[in-house]
Amino acid sequence: MLDLILDSLRVVSLPTKTNFRGVDHREVALFEGPQGWAEFSPFLEYSDEECAPWLACAIEAATVPIPHLFRSTIAVNATLPALNGEGEISRILSAFPGCTTIKIKVGQNKDEDLARIATVRTIAPDAKLRIDVNGLWNVDQATNFLELCGEIEYVEQPCATTAELRELKSRVNVKIVGDEILRKSENPFEVELEGAVDILMLKVQPLGGIARAMKLAEHHQLPVVVSSALESAVGISYGLKLAAALPNLDFACGLATGSLLVSNLGELAIIDGAIAVNDVVPNFSGLDVSADRYEWWKNRIMRTASLLG
Repeated sequence: MLDLILDSLRVVSLPTKTNFRGVDHREVALFEGPQGWAEFSPFLEYSDEECAPWLACAIEAATVPIPHLFRSTIAVNATLPALNGEGEISRILSAFPGCTTIKIKVGQNKDEDLARIATVRTIAPDAKLRIDVNGLWNVDQATNFLELCGEIEYVEQPCATTAELRELKSRVNVKIVGDEILRKSENPFEVELEGAVDILMLKVQPLGGIARAMKLAEHHQLPVVVSSALESAVGISYGLKLAAALPNLDFACGLATGSLLVSNLGELAIIDGAIAVNDVVPNFSGLDVSADRYEWWKNRIMRTASLLG
């Protein structure tokens, strides 16, 4: 398997339109197998152990036929990074044509976060709003913010632990989505989510692929929403296949983050707020990284592959 990966390995750097979780260029590795191109793109700071499910997902994408798909298009949300100013927010949201749901990054500065939400409501008064906290708040901070921010569809990972999430649920009447609580767990099947979250966030790479993500959804018996990890068009296309393979999908998915990139390996067009489920044949023109960055990723893959056996 390692030979298959290294024989076709390409590594690219994709510039972003704005800083997103500290990233202004997204480096991703890709390789080709009998089922097409696959992506391995854990963030640079992740340990080899944390990278293992990402590589398992890429191997699955390259070598395993996809399961039965229940739908050919996926409704998607717009994603707004932690920035302010009506002009800048309008510029970012304009890249998500027809999206009627907007996910807003918050958690670093309460006043700026509330101002960002208010600006979005001015620009898109009829949109459903979600907020994503990445586990940055304690229970009191989350309670206070949710009392101030107005009506939202849900809050994603407001606190870091299941104990905090359960306490928060006893205080507020807002749906809670679990993301990091699942995908950063050593064993996501053993996480007790009852009374802690209402909805499960599935991200295909961090959870180890389509088959494993679907088993997790079946195990936890919660409504799900599928989102990206700021992948290239190749990785997003595999997330779209996960969303299409789920029997029930009641929420717009966070799979339109390609709109946050200046350059990409292919186009997954948003039409009337939805993206068609398609394979992507990458166009690498002008996107390859330097030789030393290629070696860094090659060595990372070799170390991670040894953990998978």
